[in-house]
Amino acid sequence: MRIVSVSENQKFEKRIAITPDIAKKYISLGFEVLLSESYGEHLGFKDSEYKELGVKFSSSENEIIKSSDVIVQLDFPSENKTSHTMKDQTIIGIFNPYTNKEKIDTLVKKKINVFSLELLPRITRAQSMDILSSQANLAGYKAVIESFANFEKAIPMMMTAAGTIPAAKVLVVGAGVAGLQAIATAKRMGAIVFATDVRMASKEQVESLGGKFLIVEGSENLETEGGYAKEASEDFKKKQEDLLSETLKKIDIVICTALIPGKKAPTIIKENMINGMQAGSIIYDLAAVQGGNTAFTEVDKVIEKNGVKIMGETNILNRLPVSASSLYAKNVFNFVSNLFDKENNKININLEDEIIEKTLIK
Repeated sequence: MRIVSVSENQKFEKRIAITPDIAKKYISLGFEVLLSESYGEHLGFKDSEYKELGVKFSSSENEIIKSSDVIVQLDFPSENKTSHTMKDQTIIGIFNPYTNKEKIDTLVKKKINVFSLELLPRITRAQSMDILSSQANLAGYKAVIESFANFEKAIPMMMTAAGTIPAAKVLVVGAGVAGLQAIATAKRMGAIVFATDVRMASKEQVESLGGKFLIVEGSENLETEGGYAKEASEDFKKKQEDLLSETLKKIDIVICTALIPGKKAPTIIKENMINGMQAGSIIYDLAAVQGGNTAFTEVDKVIEKNGVKIMGETNILNRLPVSASSLYAKNVFNFVSNLFDKENNKININLEDEIIEKTLIK
């Protein structure tokens, strides 16, 4: 069995799906590994490092795709690359089936097994494959670091002979994996941290990290069976808006992480709220690529409104590509291991396995 990966468009995606450590694991499992030339060199992984492990290279990405049994990527490959796919091949990545539906349907019609890992069920057995958690964890950390780098005051409280500098106040909107890591990072750096989420189960997690959970009066628990947030009622949104409007007047830095899978990100921070914030405050919007949690978020731009900077990037993980690649490659390896029938040397599409059934796009 041959597992392959070709270079991503590095303008948008610097992460890779197979690191040298993981290439070694695939070979131990019984796979032959084939990569495109200079595959990981932008991250410091030289071709020679892979070759020493037994990895093969080719200069023709189309030939790599054609000759593969399993293709592992991050983004959905370009049409030029997918046109060389063959019947019964398996392709695995983060393919956003909501926006790439037509492209994926084309592959499914060709009898290609397409697995999109953001569809993994939130069950114990899938935790080692959970790309959303591993990548969101890093995103939450990096959002805080980027915000603090752009904030023109000190973060921790400092007592000096000349006077005391108060600690920065941080609000995290959405206490999922990214939000919880943002809380932990901000707290470690000396900030006073508040958080809000539509899922009441988040309260205990926020408080265990030293954050103060903001409770909307008469809160309803807006959590799906899969552990994701679902859309709030209009009454809840109004109460949340009132609470946020008052809270934001005292906040220095806001980290937005609220997303609803497959939908536009909810607009939580409205224009009037931003107008009430202190000049010099920062909003980092991790939901930018899905429309953003603020009224003014623009992808890959710093927007200034009433002295408040609003930031958001297409892919914040391009700022941590080595760490992100390491975790992603391990997640994918664990997924492939579950899919691979070593005894019969084949990919086993067992639809009775919830992990396989939920991630396979039919």
